[in-house]
Amino acid sequence: MPARRVLPTDEARDLLALVRRVAEQELLPRSAEAEATETFPRDVFRTLGQMGILGLPYPEELGGGGQPYEVYLQVLEEIGAVWSSVGVGVSVHALSCFGLASFGTAEQQQRWLPDMLGGDLLGAYCLSEPHAGSDPAAMRTTARRDGDAYVLNGAKAWTTHGGEADFYKVMARTGDGRNDISCFLVPADTPGLRADHPEKKMGLTGSTTATMLLEGVRVDADRRLGAEGDGLRIALAGLDSGRLGIAAVATGLAQGALDHAVAYAQERETFGQRIIDHQGLGFLLADMEAAVQTARATTLHAARLKDAGLPFSREASIAKMVATDNAMKVTTDAVQVLGGFGYTRDFPVERYMREAKVMQIFEGTNQIQRMVIARSLDRDDQSTITGPA
Repeated sequence: MPARRVLPTDEARDLLALVRRVAEQELLPRSAEAEATETFPRDVFRTLGQMGILGLPYPEELGGGGQPYEVYLQVLEEIGAVWSSVGVGVSVHALSCFGLASFGTAEQQQRWLPDMLGGDLLGAYCLSEPHAGSDPAAMRTTARRDGDAYVLNGAKAWTTHGGEADFYKVMARTGDGRNDISCFLVPADTPGLRADHPEKKMGLTGSTTATMLLEGVRVDADRRLGAEGDGLRIALAGLDSGRLGIAAVATGLAQGALDHAVAYAQERETFGQRIIDHQGLGFLLADMEAAVQTARATTLHAARLKDAGLPFSREASIAKMVATDNAMKVTTDAVQVLGGFGYTRDFPVERYMREAKVMQIFEGTNQIQRMVIARSLDRDDQSTITGPA
């Protein structure tokens, strides 16, 4: 685990030490079996909620921990280093709470947010659809007004915690225009809402992913966040923070793989010396370390911009792209360091490699991140060209 941390307060240092201890003593011993048996660890999220982890980045007056995003992301990294499914789950839960915390009325926040941030209610985020992943404005799920309620119909794909969550943050179309989309908090026990069969995934098998089916789901109008038509704005505003969450988990995953690779290279001997002393392999480990530190620095830079109230959308996309691409490279190289053992399930690095792949895909594929970055650069160029001399 990384020893060189730059934390703003003694409280943050104590928090990170606590999370590291819980990760190593309580999460790590359970992770391999839960992933092998595809068991969703609902109790872990209750424990993390009771510790205050799920509400860390939200203000204390809303029931959160009031910690800077810089600190919250390093907590996510610690969790991701030992159990990526839980790290991703914490990030998704925080994203599920974002709309209520940022756009909900005071009455809505007082009614639901304490249990959400405290872990009694686990959240899921329903934006993507089978034909509308990277283009959310093309969604077909509808929400039609019916008196003092809305009736939702459609399907939401790739829902993390699908079938396990207690509430679903659902984006649905409330008009005929491309951006006529609204946001709703839908309780899991609402009639007509059900999860399809869980996806059979390559990795993150301890995290349940399913399509959520909505068939005549009736939701009280007071569960709409913001005004009609605000849904896409709410969804996209939260995605920048969500991308930083995935970047932090990917950085932790890469750190965990590197730790295993270094430990193995220090013990394994060939030709009369440890394999870490062979220059070819030592250089490979050095590149892995550089990749991890690059991902961490890029992610924390974006977090510090967010904490300062500055624009960070471009930097969030850069962090997500760099951290997840680097995690794929580092975990693949970790398998190489362990040789044949790395390809077996006796060591965790093969699982880390499988888990890294999806991080290049969700929260916006890395191709989409490159589009976001390029368009941001183009807007900067245009402002320079057309601005006053």
